[in-house]
Amino acid sequence: MRPGGMLVQMREDELHAAAATGAAPPSRGPMIKITVYHDTAHHELFVPAQSTFGDVKKVLLHKTGLEPNEQKLLFRGKEREDEEHLHMSGVKDKSKIVLLEDQASKERKLEEMKKSLEIAKASEAVAQVRAEVDKLTERVDALEVAVIGGTKVEGKEFDVSTELLMRQLLKLDGIKAEGEAKLQRKAEVRRVQKYVDALDNLKGRNANPINNPSNAVSVTTQWETFENGVGSLSAPPPTQSPTKVNQDWERFD
Repeated sequence: MRPGGMLVQMREDELHAAAATGAAPPSRGPMIKITVYHDTAHHELFVPAQSTFGDVKKVLLHKTGLEPNEQKLLFRGKEREDEEHLHMSGVKDKSKIVLLEDQASKERKLEEMKKSLEIAKASEAVAQVRAEVDKLTERVDALEVAVIGGTKVEGKEFDVSTELLMRQLLKLDGIKAEGEAKLQRKAEVRRVQKYVDALDNLKGRNANPINNPSNAVSVTTQWETFENGVGSLSAPPPTQSPTKVNQDWERFD
């Protein structure tokens, strides 16, 4: 209610701001318009004259994204406390207030931004290694098909493939990663090691293929005979019994 008796209707945007911030509806005292300067931007606010600077910070949260504890409000060159009232500090309609971000908050955000950039860089590095490993897996798959099919492959093919995979493993070891990028790197390391082990197994099978007749074990039935018969794997030859049984009986008196 103005002194002249004219009722001033509350602005709709003020009601919305009060509901969004959780503050009490601005029903006490006249509404004033203040301008808050923040870096190169400025924000025009309609607040009750008897609001506190803490109330203003709550409104600025939705406009700047800064939490109240990350804000510093300066009026007439002096930082104001949250519990101070605007009208008691001399803030009037069309007054100007300066908003500064707390230095600790700014440093923390810069650190978080730096960490995010490092994670993105590490993820990109892991992705590049993954692309190289994808190409090498095609080489490993081709070797596997050849070995399983009975085709003799030169041993250097396995050695070269293993060497190329080990180079990718060294690249992964040199990537400094945190968070999600660290998990990606760990998964890729396990993947490379799996293919290195697969190459070792294929190399062994290629050197001694089961289905290669030239490497089959020959089994014979020839038995080696020793003089005393001890230790021989052969069955002893049949021998005639030294005792001769006949039907000639000798008679005694």
